[in-house]
Amino acid sequence: MAPWLPFALLSAVFAALTAIFAKVGIKGVDSDLATAIRTVVILILAWGIAIGRGATAGLPELSGRTWLFLGLSGLATGASWLCYFRALKLGPVSKVAPIDKLSVALAIGLAVMFLGESLNWRTALGAGLIVAGSVVLAL
Repeated sequence: MAPWLPFALLSAVFAALTAIFAKVGIKGVDSDLATAIRTVVILILAWGIAIGRGATAGLPELSGRTWLFLGLSGLATGASWLCYFRALKLGPVSKVAPIDKLSVALAIGLAVMFLGESLNWRTALGAGLIVAGSVVLAL
């Protein structure tokens, strides 16, 4: 088994739980406030793990390029979360989550275009099925 696979599967499980917990927790709360609360929890957890594992020792060696792209990633994550929580506030998990998962197909396309990753027929078919499944579930 590939070493990344258990983490990818756990990511999917936690993402599913995120949608359920968020939908229950967002009742009667502004979606931007809910995102801010969630972000603080993640901030504390992520820094706690990084400090606990000694990963912060590498901070001084980070290049400007690394800071730039991690910063851009953080901005994209924040925008994604704000939109996701607003969508959950307004719509059902069963329709919001599949549309959110279109990010998988989009990431594949962007990885091919900008990172030079190869696109074989299985990857293209899988991305197409994700798009089709999202459309079917969201209608």
